Amino acid sequence: MKTAAVFAALAATVGALATRTESLSPRQATTGDLPIVTVRGNAFFAGQERFYIRGVAYQPGGAADAADPLVDIPSLTRDVANFKKLGINTIRVYTVDNSANHDEGMKLLADAGIYLALDANTPAFSLNRADNASLYLSYNEKYLQSLFATIDSFQGYSNLLLMINGNEVINERNNTIAAPYIKAVARDMKNYIANRGYRAIPVGYAAADVAENIVPQLEYFDCGPDAVRGDFFALNDYSWCDPSSFTISGWDQKVKRYSNYGAPIFMAEFGCITNTRQWGEIAALYSSNMTSVYSGGLAYEYSVEANGYGLVNNVNGVSTPNADFERLLAAYEATPNPSGDGGYNQNTSASACPAASDDWQVKTLLLPSMPSGAETFMKNGAGPGPGLGDVTPSQYGGETYSESQIEMDGALPTGTVSSGGSGSTSGSSSSSSASASGSAAAGRLAPDVVFLMPITIALLGVLAGMGLIF
Repeated sequence: MKTAAVFAALAATVGALATRTESLSPRQATTGDLPIVTVRGNAFFAGQERFYIRGVAYQPGGAADAADPLVDIPSLTRDVANFKKLGINTIRVYTVDNSANHDEGMKLLADAGIYLALDANTPAFSLNRADNASLYLSYNEKYLQSLFATIDSFQGYSNLLLMINGNEVINERNNTIAAPYIKAVARDMKNYIANRGYRAIPVGYAAADVAENIVPQLEYFDCGPDAVRGDFFALNDYSWCDPSSFTISGWDQKVKRYSNYGAPIFMAEFGCITNTRQWGEIAALYSSNMTSVYSGGLAYEYSVEANGYGLVNNVNGVSTPNADFERLLAAYEATPNPSGDGGYNQNTSASACPAASDDWQVKTLLLPSMPSGAETFMKNGAGPGPGLGDVTPSQYGGETYSESQIEMDGALPTGTVSSGGSGSTSGSSSSSSASASGSAAAGRLAPDVVFLMPITIALLGVLAGMGLIF
């Protein structure tokens, strides 16, 4: 009987804590005629039809320019014509102005049948992966306010496909210490969406395909309770370099390796430029060889930038498609989506959390607690976004903080810690920008606070009151 009482107490406590902040009735999308895309098992669906991402990465000027392409209506109108010519259904945008109105731009996309895969970070508001101190200090309420304001700005559009909470924050074998912060950000975004009563906007991570730790990344961001799991996992994958094939590229092995994954997988970037791009990967990506695991992808990238990628040259407001564009167009035209459900897995479960190793430096399942200053956003909303103008970045970097200025809990280095700003993690893979500023995080408890700790503490109190703890 005591066991039954314990479980009853646990259920009651968890239920009470789940509603500790005001929850609103779910709100329907308000702009656009496209059906809302949802997650089922390891696939996306628009209504009853399997949804495959067929698109391009779109950030004219590059991520470092920090310009919002969705509010430049003349340029967007021009580019939508090329999107329609390509026959795509999705664009990925890396930076937006969350203080601006996007009704006109999102309607242009919706009228063309195009969804938006949106990165929530900006160059000024993102995690700083330089070291543990920088990660801790950059994960603050000012940063979360910007993320939440971006959610507020876009949640009403039915053609908002998904939101990306981080892009290639882990980009080497030795900086996986960032993983708990990435996971915490996804948790916070999902919690904010739920508490504000918005529809279930998919939130997930876009990863660099680092051979030594890509599998632990997939497992880690899919492990644990649903509240901390990613709704999808996106790969920036440049392993298919023409001339290549499904087997030469190693994509056959990736399909096998990820076949039991618990969420949709898609390629957030693809298109190796080592040789002339023939876009042979298009036929493979949308074939039955891959659709049981992958849900399409986004070619990198739309406009020609200094990094050497690009499908279109933009000069003095004139857009000229290049040979890469024409080859991609031919590849898309020759490759329809498969019929039916593509062999997706409807019944999925969470992955097991990966064990620590030399290539995976996450030694605990603890996550950083959300900064206390961000709690008010859950009930009252984030308020106006900071935008892209003359803003003070949320990242900590370039200054020196002494131990006495930060409440320590054994999670940060002792003594004086110094962090450069070169660890900024916003923007596209080929054109990230760095920024540095003071942090709003000083005085916050250090990060090793388990996600379920509030539940544990409350449960102990309940059990003690019931006389079940001796």
